[in-house]
Formats: sequence, structure tokens, C-alpha cells
Amino acid sequence: MNILVVGSGGREHALAWKIAKSRKVKKIFCAPGNPGIAQLAECVPIKIDDINGLREFAVKEKIDLTVVGPELPLTLGIVDSFEEKGLNIFGPSKKAAEIEGSKVFAKDLMQKYEIPTAAYRVFKNPKDAKDYVKEHSLPLVVKADGLAAGKGVIICKTKEDALDAIRLIMEKREFGRAGDRVIVEEFLKGQEVSFLAITDGKTVIPLPPCQDHKAVFDGDTGPNTGGMGAYSPTPLVTVKLKDEIMNSIMIPTVKAMEKEGRPYKGVLYAGLMITKDGPMVLEYNCRFGDPETQPIMMRLKNDLIDVLSASVEGRLNRIKLNCDNKLAICVVMASKGYPGNYEKGKEIRGVEDVSRLKNVVVFHAGTAINGNKLVTAGGRVLSVTAMGVGIKRAMNKVYGAISRIKWEGAHYRKDIGVKAIK
Repeated sequence: MNILVVGSGGREHALAWKIAKSRKVKKIFCAPGNPGIAQLAECVPIKIDDINGLREFAVKEKIDLTVVGPELPLTLGIVDSFEEKGLNIFGPSKKAAEIEGSKVFAKDLMQKYEIPTAAYRVFKNPKDAKDYVKEHSLPLVVKADGLAAGKGVIICKTKEDALDAIRLIMEKREFGRAGDRVIVEEFLKGQEVSFLAITDGKTVIPLPPCQDHKAVFDGDTGPNTGGMGAYSPTPLVTVKLKDEIMNSIMIPTVKAMEKEGRPYKGVLYAGLMITKDGPMVLEYNCRFGDPETQPIMMRLKNDLIDVLSASVEGRLNRIKLNCDNKLAICVVMASKGYPGNYEKGKEIRGVEDVSRLKNVVVFHAGTAINGNKLVTAGGRVLSVTAMGVGIKRAMNKVYGAISRIKWEGAHYRKDIGVKAIK
């Protein structure tokens, strides 16, 4: 089989790494890819939002299956475009991808079908949003409606914070059109969990639950990012809780989407808060998470191509997932300044050395080649992922690996995994 992976981050590197292990795969292409992916696949310079260019390439190269990493091409309708040409592609349609593309759509869906989530209000006008905030108890969460690269959610502990968030999103247009509408919702207390499932629109199969860490600094402080680290499994999700999440959230969501005339295929990712009243949805994503994919792919024993093909072809009921019992942990190494303005072009040393370690994989996210040097080229630069028996061994392994990788201004959290230590 010829496979096309769309994207250029750590998630796509992890997918390509797993796909490369399949005996069914003849050749992997990646658009646009990165230097790490280039060791596994032929990288082609097509942007992720160039839907026509990607489709033409898939036809020309006789691609048997396309796997889409980021949310943008999915919300732009890449699946619909490919299917019109009879091409197999893993992911939801444009209408189904709105579950991530519009937080308002997602919240209204949950309210309609009684899927547990925080109380909320939607505002099109900044004045109305500000008036509401002034009269409402704190803390509150202010969210941009549209896509904002994981950064359009602001937790507000004071009224001034909330007013600033509204100004940032709706008046300063920090996230462009994503800020046409805002959601102001109640703040939920508890621990966050990333729960991903693969579905063909009928059968829903859970992937191993993860705990993601969005805040940039230790102790879950500082602004939210695209994700600074994750580990799987998480002791927070017991067998009982997993069943509850499947029966109260994941399966009802897939059924709700079908009832709405938006049948859902692909990965359904629910960001959950485990509260004293049970699991509640913070938001949905219509694709694999980043950095959750990295530890999940390390633990997954199945041939990924078998799983993805079954979703595309509507025969997921024949698939049973098998995962390694070891714990996998991913720590993101980021550029100085991320998630704000960050530096680029810093030489990275030590990656080759670390890549030789057993049960450690360095997934590239924001890297580039300058001459014969590997340099930083993004906010999140590397996703260092390790597997070990139990959280402490896995943490020792991943942080031992990280200590060997150097560049000027490298930043990473030093507490990924601490929550899992009992």
C-alpha cells in the first residue's frame, strides 16, 4: 500500500513511525513532513490547506490510504474532496469536523443530546459578553468559537482577566475569525483527561486514555499551549470510569452526530474534566491529539493500517485493540518564549545519540535542516517519548533522554507524569 500522511508535527511523525512498522505498507509520503518524518517517508512540499494539491498528488501517486493529522484540512473538507475521487481517507467529513471547528456547535449538540458539559452562554457582541461577565461569579472560562491552535481557551480568575480575554478574542482579533463568537462557561474543577476513540460511524473503540498537560509551566501554571506532555495509561481512568465515559459521552456523541445528518468517521477526541459529579466534556477534537498520539502509538500493538482501514471501510466491529502494559510518557521540548513569540534557528544537539536508546523515540515537531545542522523551526520542537514499567521508570527514562538533548533556550516541563505517582 502507498500511504499519504498529511501534517508536519510530532503527531504526524508518530503516525508515520507506526505506519512504517506495517508489513502492508510499500511506501509512505508525507505532506509537508519534517526532518524526522523524512527518515521514514518521502516528504512532499504541499501545504496542509492545499486540498486540491493534496488530492491531485494522491491520484497521481495512486495513494491507497490518506491519514490526516491536523484539524485544519479536516474542517476545510479534505475528506469530502478525496471521497469524490474515490480515494480512501481516514477522518471525518467537513460537516462532522465542525465538532471541533465550532465550539458553539459542539456545546449546542451536547445540550441537545444531554451529554454532560459545563453550563455556558454564547455571545456575538463583545459588549454583551462583558456585561454578562461583570454580573457572573468567578472563575470563568472564555473560549473562541473557532480553531485557535489549542490556544483559544482562557481560564479567568478575576473579572479583569475575563474582560481582557473578551477584548483579546473579539476586539483585538488575536485568533482572527475564530473570535467572531465567544463562549463564556462555568469553570469545572477536577483533573483533565484526554479520551480518544476510533469510530466508523457505528462501532466506537476506545484508545488508551491519556493525561495531557496544556499549561506551559510546571504545576499547570502559565498560559495554555498545544500541549507540553502526556502519558498513557492514566490511573485516573479506571475500567469503571472508562465504561462510564463510553456510555455517557463517546457513544452518545457518535449517535448524536448521525441523528444530525453528520455521520462521524475517524478519531473522536474528547477533552474531559473528571469532576466530583463524573466526567464532563470540555471540548471535542476531530483528530488525533498532539502530544497524546505519541505515547498511544508507542503502546499500540495492532497494525495501525488495519485499524484505520477498518474505520474507513465500516468494519471496525471486527477489530480488537491490543496495547502494551507498559506506561508511555511524552515530554515536549519547546522553544524559548513559546506559546508567545519564540526563537527559531537554534542548533539542536544530541538527538541521534538519544535515538539509539531502547524504548525511547524522539518525534520531531518543529525542526528544520540548515546546511547539515538540525535546527529549531517551531514552538514545540521535539516530543521525546519513552516507555517503561510504571510511571517512575518511564519518567526516569524520558527525562534521562531529554538531559542529552541541547539547544539554546530549550524549555520543557519537569513534572509530566507526577500526577500518576500515588
